[in-house]
Amino acid sequence: MPERKPRKDAVNNRKLVLAAADALFARRARPQEVTMDSIAAEAGVGKGTLFRAFGDRTGLLRAVYQARLEPIMLCVASGSGPWGPEVPARERIPALLDALLCFKLDNRSLMLALEEADSASLYLSAQYGQWHDLLRGLLAQLPGTIDSAFTAHALLAAVRADLVEHLASEEDFSREDLREQLAVFIRTVLSARTAV
Repeated sequence: MPERKPRKDAVNNRKLVLAAADALFARRARPQEVTMDSIAAEAGVGKGTLFRAFGDRTGLLRAVYQARLEPIMLCVASGSGPWGPEVPARERIPALLDALLCFKLDNRSLMLALEEADSASLYLSAQYGQWHDLLRGLLAQLPGTIDSAFTAHALLAAVRADLVEHLASEEDFSREDLREQLAVFIRTVLSARTAV
């Protein structure tokens, strides 16, 4: 049986909803303020449209995240920029984590909401698994005996949205300071791998 194409109005409504959610997360400092009701109102659609298209708030958050992250993941997949296959893993790892940190800084409210929604199973979520698998594969290319899976978890912990938010809001780290501190941390971890 051929796969049914979504109706034109459903495709249009999905775009409206994603744009509305994107705009609300950009404007609101607290992720709890962005509700299904507020997104539906901003998009000019009924709340039922959101549930039909995304299932629930977490499904909608994941869709917004994927839409925002798509340009980065296309670069990673195509191997362009600092992520190219000809670039050594030792250089690709810091570039990927820096991109993830900057993404979380630029999308703080959304990322807090998404990590909060996935808090019971953040480490089992698709978005976490995607980054973990990528880092684990790169770490496995480096010499050393430290477990690549554990090291990937430890590196990703440094860019958790709640930590990024705390450092930026409560401890007044600037974007440049956070990027530099992350780079130092990554160099330390990668140096420890090769020193063993």
